[in-house]
Amino acid sequence: MTPARDDTGGKAVWFPAKRYGWGWGLPTCWQGWAVLAAYLVACGGAEAVLIIRHDRLAFYAIIAVSTALLLLTCWRKGERPRWRWGGD
Repeated sequence: MTPARDDTGGKAVWFPAKRYGWGWGLPTCWQGWAVLAAYLVACGGAEAVLIIRHDRLAFYAIIAVSTALLLLTCWRKGERPRWRWGGD
Protein backbone atom coordinates (compact mmCIF):
# COMPACT_ATOMS: atom_id res chain seq x y z
CA MET A 1 0.00 0.00 0.00
CA THR A 2 1.57 3.29 -1.07
CA PRO A 3 0.51 6.68 0.23
CA ALA A 4 -1.97 8.60 -1.90
CA ARG A 5 -1.02 12.00 -3.28
CA ASP A 6 -2.62 15.23 -2.15
CA ASP A 7 -4.44 17.34 -4.74
CA THR A 8 -2.67 20.56 -3.86
CA GLY A 9 0.98 19.98 -3.11
CA GLY A 10 1.72 16.48 -4.36
CA LYS A 11 2.77 15.33 -0.89
CA ALA A 12 2.10 11.80 0.32
CA VAL A 13 -1.11 11.60 2.36
CA TRP A 14 -1.13 9.23 5.31
CA PHE A 15 -4.44 10.42 6.72
CA PRO A 16 -7.16 11.41 4.22
CA ALA A 17 -9.82 13.94 5.17
CA LYS A 18 -13.13 12.61 6.41
CA ARG A 19 -15.98 12.68 3.93
CA TYR A 20 -18.37 14.32 6.40
CA GLY A 21 -17.33 16.78 9.09
CA TRP A 22 -13.90 18.13 10.01
CA GLY A 23 -10.77 16.07 10.57
CA TRP A 24 -9.09 12.96 9.28
CA GLY A 25 -10.23 9.42 8.62
CA LEU A 26 -8.43 6.12 8.92
CA PRO A 27 -4.90 5.87 7.51
CA THR A 28 -4.35 4.85 3.88
CA CYS A 29 -0.78 3.50 4.13
CA TRP A 30 1.39 1.51 6.48
CA GLN A 31 3.08 4.61 7.87
CA GLY A 32 -0.25 6.01 9.02
CA TRP A 33 -1.23 2.69 10.55
CA ALA A 34 2.12 2.56 12.37
CA VAL A 35 1.52 6.03 13.83
CA LEU A 36 -1.99 5.06 14.92
CA ALA A 37 -0.73 1.79 16.44
CA ALA A 38 2.00 3.66 18.36
CA TYR A 39 -0.64 6.04 19.71
CA LEU A 40 -2.84 3.18 20.87
CA VAL A 41 0.11 1.35 22.47
CA ALA A 42 1.15 4.53 24.32
CA CYS A 43 -2.38 5.09 25.62
CA GLY A 44 -2.90 1.43 26.51
CA GLY A 45 0.49 1.18 28.18
CA ALA A 46 -0.15 4.32 30.19
CA GLU A 47 -3.47 2.91 31.32
CA ALA A 48 -2.05 -0.51 32.19
CA VAL A 49 0.84 0.86 34.22
CA LEU A 50 -0.20 4.21 35.64
CA ILE A 51 -3.86 3.67 36.52
CA ILE A 52 -2.95 0.61 38.57
CA ARG A 53 -0.37 2.70 40.46
CA HIS A 54 -2.95 5.48 40.92
CA ASP A 55 -0.69 8.02 39.20
CA ARG A 56 -3.39 9.99 37.40
CA LEU A 57 -1.28 13.05 36.68
CA ALA A 58 1.32 11.03 34.76
CA PHE A 59 -1.48 9.14 32.96
CA TYR A 60 -3.15 12.34 31.78
CA ALA A 61 0.21 13.83 30.79
CA ILE A 62 1.05 10.83 28.60
CA ILE A 63 -2.40 10.87 27.02
CA ALA A 64 -2.14 14.62 26.32
CA VAL A 65 1.35 14.40 24.79
CA SER A 66 0.44 11.31 22.73
CA THR A 67 -2.71 12.98 21.42
CA ALA A 68 -0.82 16.16 20.57
CA LEU A 69 1.78 14.15 18.65
CA LEU A 70 -0.94 12.25 16.78
CA LEU A 71 -2.70 15.49 15.81
CA LEU A 72 0.58 17.07 14.71
CA THR A 73 1.34 14.04 12.54
CA CYS A 74 -2.16 14.11 11.03
CA TRP A 75 -1.77 17.84 10.33
CA ARG A 76 1.60 17.39 8.64
CA LYS A 77 0.95 14.11 6.78
CA GLY A 78 -2.78 14.37 6.14
CA GLU A 79 -4.99 16.28 3.78
CA ARG A 80 -5.84 19.86 4.63
CA PRO A 81 -8.64 19.74 7.20
CA ARG A 82 -11.82 21.64 6.42
CA TRP A 83 -15.51 21.11 6.89
CA ARG A 84 -16.88 18.65 4.32
CA TRP A 85 -20.44 17.78 3.43
CA GLY A 86 -19.74 14.58 1.51
CA GLY A 87 -20.16 15.90 -2.01
CA ASP A 88 -16.63 17.19 -2.60
